[in-house]
Amino acid sequence: MTINLTKYGLTTAVETTSLKEDGQMLGRVISQHRDLYQVITATGERQARVTGKLAHAATSPTAFPAVGDWVQVCPTADDQAQIEAIRPRQSVLARGAVNQHDGQIIATNINTIFICMSLNADFNVRRVERYLTIAWDSGALPVIILTKADVCTDLAAKLRAVADVSVGVSTITCSAETGQGLDDLQPYLTTGQTVAFVGSSGVGKSTLINRLLGQDVLTTKTIREDDDKGRHTTTSRQLIPLPTGACVIDTPGMRELQIFVGDLDQTFAEIATLSAQCKFNDCTHTSEPGCAVRAAVEAGTVTVERLQSYQKLQREMSYQGLNSRQLEQAKIQRMFGGKQAMKRVKQRYHRD
Repeated sequence: MTINLTKYGLTTAVETTSLKEDGQMLGRVISQHRDLYQVITATGERQARVTGKLAHAATSPTAFPAVGDWVQVCPTADDQAQIEAIRPRQSVLARGAVNQHDGQIIATNINTIFICMSLNADFNVRRVERYLTIAWDSGALPVIILTKADVCTDLAAKLRAVADVSVGVSTITCSAETGQGLDDLQPYLTTGQTVAFVGSSGVGKSTLINRLLGQDVLTTKTIREDDDKGRHTTTSRQLIPLPTGACVIDTPGMRELQIFVGDLDQTFAEIATLSAQCKFNDCTHTSEPGCAVRAAVEAGTVTVERLQSYQKLQREMSYQGLNSRQLEQAKIQRMFGGKQAMKRVKQRYHRD
């Protein structure tokens, strides 16, 4: 059986930079269950584990494969395989991990992040800010998807609220029940594109993906009627090809999204601009004299809630207080698994 990996997001750029080692083949991680991976290759799906060498060289959890990664594998008996290396990542969406200093990768090599939020009682613009913060840092393009439009009675007000916190980000209103807005998703779902769906439990991610697939592939569950909050239905990340030629990555619902890394300047662009006008370079926007941000709050051009959200996320971010060299090292860690791994990749490129 021969698989056309273009269905799974293979592009010319990925193919031409893949390693040419004897006995190895290119594959993409399409699901993960603890230390066991499902990898799609040109010869079909294989269960795979990382080699002892790769595990030993990994200096953090982010240096292990994740859904969306392109990897070099060596086939073994019984249609299984060993993952020998991870190809350089084009984008990385990461979140904070409970009781861990390091982060947890949600998905890699994605072009677009669909940030899904339902237009019901669980609507929360502060949550949108959190998702945008990690999305802008990932290297992928964020798009806000407002689901369950068929049950919304105050759409105009909710759209205004979202617009206030998402300057420069496209917003699509849709309903999996009526089909509203599905056509607006299509420009992001062309051949070679990979899209990750993220959002809280019960917002309709799996239902929306089923509509795009044209069949019920993913298990769905309706939200609780008493509080409009959902329970987890998707329990692990998985990559699925669409009829359009794109791939989607469905992710488990995250009610509390912990920030590991993020781009606050992009998410809170107006506050970043005002900060440059503050009297002190290290202004915390609390009680310092000459604070342009506080002045904007007093003038009503920035809301108190918006500033509080910015300050809260700033305190949470693992990158807070790092200098430029430390920031670069942290980025290399996420993309390659460390400096030594990056050097090995460069050496292989030169050798090829």
